[in-house]
Amino acid sequence: MKLLSVNLGRPRPVPYTNQPDGLTGIDKRPAEGPVRVAAPGPKGAGASGLAGDAVCDTRYHGGDDQAVYAFAREDLDEWERELGRSLANGCFGENLTTDGLDVSGALIGERWRIGPEVVLEVTSGRIPCRTFQGHLGERGWVRRFTQKGATGAYLRVIAPGEIRTGDPVEIVHRPDHGVTAAMQFRAVTTERELLPRLLAAGEALHAEALAQARKYVTEHGG
Repeated sequence: MKLLSVNLGRPRPVPYTNQPDGLTGIDKRPAEGPVRVAAPGPKGAGASGLAGDAVCDTRYHGGDDQAVYAFAREDLDEWERELGRSLANGCFGENLTTDGLDVSGALIGERWRIGPEVVLEVTSGRIPCRTFQGHLGERGWVRRFTQKGATGAYLRVIAPGEIRTGDPVEIVHRPDHGVTAAMQFRAVTTERELLPRLLAAGEALHAEALAQARKYVTEHGG
């Protein structure tokens, strides 16, 4: 398991974002050399966990629970076959394009050591948005991505440091609750009856998803 690329985005204006200034950093490109990774701070104040990576709309993106976004090259390859087009590393807005790692099947609270220093912890799947659809230029993309459910994973930074293309990825902790990033995604989108099961992941879960699960149990039982 390794990093195929570490991807950074620069702010650029586009017509398809609802960000007031019209800027987005979703178009991420592989970086040369090492990239510093650190916890960016709470959502709304903190942005990306990677130095040099732009998060333009901090209302919905960035912050400690979404400091880093990872997506598997294997899933990009499958989308290439389905869409009939080339998809470069970083084109889904991911910071880390991985090889040999089941990213969507990663458990909430699972920890990855990347290179000699950095440790990241899985918090949730990724919810697709209008900007993602506009960036790819695929009609009905939000619905299609949601139906497939291979969401990749958001991660928080447990131990900061530097990473670079080619670094090995080692799973150093796997919880035993069975709640994956893909399950969390389905629970908050298409299968809300799964929300009570998310509570097994505890505080490792993205704070917003944890609040959703608790509210559902209060209102519906679980």
